[in-house]
Parts: sequence; C-alpha cells; structure tokens
Amino acid sequence: MEHLLNKQVIDIEISGIRKFFNMVSDIDDLISFTIGQPDFPTPEHVKLAGIRSIEEDFTSYTHNAGYFELRKAASEFVLKKYGLTYRPEDEIIVTVGASEAIDIALRTILTEDDEVILPGPIYPGYEPIIRICGGIPVHIDTRDSQFKLTAEKIKPYITDKTKCIILPYPSNPTGVSLSEQEIKEIASLLKNKDIFIIADEIYSELVYDNPHYSLASELREQTIVINGLSKSHSMTGWRVGFLFADQSLCKHFLKVHQYNVSCISSISQKAAFEALTTGIDDAKLMREEYFKRREYVSSRLSEMCLNYVKPDGAFYFFVKIPENFSTSSFDFALDLANKAKLAVVPGSAFSKYGEGYFRLSYACSTEVLQKGLDRLETYLNSMK
Repeated sequence: MEHLLNKQVIDIEISGIRKFFNMVSDIDDLISFTIGQPDFPTPEHVKLAGIRSIEEDFTSYTHNAGYFELRKAASEFVLKKYGLTYRPEDEIIVTVGASEAIDIALRTILTEDDEVILPGPIYPGYEPIIRICGGIPVHIDTRDSQFKLTAEKIKPYITDKTKCIILPYPSNPTGVSLSEQEIKEIASLLKNKDIFIIADEIYSELVYDNPHYSLASELREQTIVINGLSKSHSMTGWRVGFLFADQSLCKHFLKVHQYNVSCISSISQKAAFEALTTGIDDAKLMREEYFKRREYVSSRLSEMCLNYVKPDGAFYFFVKIPENFSTSSFDFALDLANKAKLAVVPGSAFSKYGEGYFRLSYACSTEVLQKGLDRLETYLNSMK
C-alpha cells in the first residue's frame, strides 16, 4: 500500500541529526555534543505551576489560540524584551512548540511552486514542510559571509515566485545572529514586496554580545515571528511555542492550528504563564553559564587550530573539518564517535552547504566539555 502514499512524504528523509544519533547511541562511554536542548532543569517554580494546574483540574480544552491570560503574558513579554506589540486577542497563537508554529505558518502561506529562501547551512526542520506544501526550497550559501543571510546575499535570489524568506537567528547550527543594522538592511530590501518573512527567534533569549533585534520591529505586517520556551526556560518537553503575526494573517493561521491540534496541553499553558511572568528573566542565569562555556570552547578550538565563526547566541559551534581529512562530514563524525567516543553532528545534516563542517553543542557541563574536547584533541593529533 506504500505506493498510494503522498509522494512528497515518501521522498522526505529522516533528519540527518536523528539518523546519525541512532547510529552512535549504543557506543559505550560515548560523550555526546549533539544535544540541541538546554542541560538545565525546568525552573522549579514553573514545574510547580504545572503540578498546580493538575491539582486544580485545569485539564480541559482552552481557547484554540491558548488561554487568554497566557497570550496576554506573551504579549507583555515580547513588548518588554524586544519592543514588539501584538494584541493577545487576535495576534498570538500558542502552539505545540516552535515546530508547530513553523508548520502552520508554511502550510498557510505556501502554494504549489512557491519559492522559499533559506540560508545554508540551516536547521533541517524547514525544508520537509516546504516540500510537503509543494514549495521549492532555495538555499543561499552563507559560508563566505560568516554564515549570515544578508540583504546583499538575498537580493539576487528574489524572483516572481519568491513567497517567503526564513530567517532563523541566532542560528542553528552556527550560533550566528544578525545585528540591528543587518536587519534594517534586509527590511529595506523587502519593504512593500509581496514576500513573507518567517523570523524564527527561538534562541532570542540566548544572545551574548548584542541585544536581540526582531525584524518585526521593521516589517510587522510581512513578518511572522516564531518563538517559544524550549530554549529560554529549558522546557523542551513541555512543547510550548508562540506564533506572533498581524491579525489579518493570524486569523488564517488559527484555522490550520485548530484543525491540527485544537489547542496545546492546558497543563503546559499554566506552566508557560508562570515562566513568562514570575520567570520572565529565568534565562539570565543560563545565558551567563552558556557565555562561560562559549568562551571555554572557543579557546580550546583555537588551541587545536580549528576554524570556526564565533557564535553570537544559542549553544552551538559550527566547526570546519581540518583539510587533512578527505572524508565526508558524516564519515568524519562516525569515525570520531567510534575511535574517540565523542559524538558531534555532521555538517551535511544542515544542507549541502554544511558539508565539510561539524556542529558541536555546548549545552552540557564544563566538566563534560573538557573531557569531550580532550578526546577531540587526542583524535585530531592521532590523525596528523
């Protein structure tokens, strides 16, 4: 019966990240730098709010867009943090993580043969959705611009078929972000064009050197902002995301969301309310610790003479594989796992423009980082 299935789905591959992880997960004494989630526990007060919601029988359906008090808290959060103004009544949808927000946005705006511009390398979660919608992913090579998708890079790729540009910043896998000036230049290029921008800002609370600046500050009507609590509040398993958009768009996103999931877990919503109010600055301590780890990893990689662009945010380094390795990034990562018992993600998981690199996550303790980087250094020295 498989031949009767949607061809777009059949042609999709399992994420390269997951495929590689499955291959090496049984290696004994493996240290993993593959993890894409905070290593901190969910804040205690947030967990207690979830428990209270069960004890108080807050376990029924909520409004499709999320219960109003949470949407109001989300509105106040982005106003205070980023100067963005969205009405809780009709411009915010609470989604099942940022992933569902991306899904409903793309399924609403895309039609057959629409082109979607993406930076390369990029997180692998966007392209499958684009293809299922009948859209065409158009990757732009950012390796010669320090992994930044700039206005100068974008301009030659805009065609009469361009429907959307996806701007994930800070970026997974590179950790690179965009400055306010770079955002303003992109806004100037796209202003008054019939092109949507999906600004995936899930790592907006984990920036280190400059404040996060949202494209929605410049192009509110064209921009769909994606965010959530997975990274900022270490709530990956709670599955809480947010979609922010102009009311004229949001009412249509809500239809797709409604028929997809009705609403997200009411228990998670109560915990999310606590996170956005009492825990509005919960990310601060995590951010400070990630900063220290970033500096440590940066110094170690430099000592190994490895090439990388120092990340502005998130918790990843995207590292160039040394020239003396003639294998693919997948084979490099597999050999590293087998011989050194260290797992990193092969760059090829992040589009063809990630080939020749590997992603290293520093969302683990300094002790684990030191041990893992020692293994990396020993491995590299043994291969010279």
